[in-house]
Amino acid sequence: MGENCGCHDDKSIKDKVIEVIDGIRPMLQNDGGDIELVEVTADNTVKVRLQGACRGCPGAAMTLKMGVERLLKERVPEVKEVVAIK
Repeated sequence: MGENCGCHDDKSIKDKVIEVIDGIRPMLQNDGGDIELVEVTADNTVKVRLQGACRGCPGAAMTLKMGVERLLKERVPEVKEVVAIK
């Protein structure tokens, strides 16, 4: 097997998602918000909870889809979608 086959990657999808979210978190905190990973489902849907200023913000849906989801899908291709829960 080649180096890029993925067989040597011992990180779970959840671990990869956590790394990406931890990288996004400072940007959200700068705007008075935060994000919490709630669950990565069996079908690789990522459920998050927006907190602080992000919760209820009119731009939160855009931030979630165009920012968080885009980055997660880019860095963790297995991710199907990102949904916010209350």
